[in-house]
Amino acid sequence: MDFSEVMRKRRMVRRFTSEPVEPDVIARIMDLARRAPSAGYTQGQSFVVVTDPATRREIARICGEDEYVTDGFDPFISQPPVIVVPCVSENAYHLRYQQPDKLDEQGNETEWPVPYWFMDVGCSVMGLLLAVVNEGLAAGFAGAPTTERVGELRRLLGIPEDVTPVGVVPIGHGAPDKPSPSLKRRRKPDGDVIHHERW
Repeated sequence: MDFSEVMRKRRMVRRFTSEPVEPDVIARIMDLARRAPSAGYTQGQSFVVVTDPATRREIARICGEDEYVTDGFDPFISQPPVIVVPCVSENAYHLRYQQPDKLDEQGNETEWPVPYWFMDVGCSVMGLLLAVVNEGLAAGFAGAPTTERVGELRRLLGIPEDVTPVGVVPIGHGAPDKPSPSLKRRRKPDGDVIHHERW
């Protein structure tokens, strides 16, 4: 599929069929997702791939799927056959930037004016979403609604304390779904988001 087509087809899907996704397809998707950039080549991003139905249902509970269903959406987190949980370790970045080739002139860790680990895991998620579309599949995204629920997700999946699960990406064969109310908004004009030379 042409890249521009992949990019334009990408959307957050909230309904899936029960059709399975082959393991080799998931392997190809994950191979592309892990190729996202990372500051200092830290590679602090990681993923948990979940196919077990009971675990998927528990992830859906943690992420508030019942509230989505109450709002008229399908159970789109537990419904598809695969959930990918993208994660990032802030600590991995601090450790990397304490290595000799990354220290500043005074021998200190570089200052972090922006938490670039979140930028990097965002790149990984976008790579994942585009790889899904490239395979002819669909995906959505949901987050755990509270810090406590993020902790529940971490414990459920055995994620280390210094690693943060940033959300969940349900993956499967898309089905006609109820559009998000957000889709009533129009994409902003180029001039509102693209600035040349200065703001």
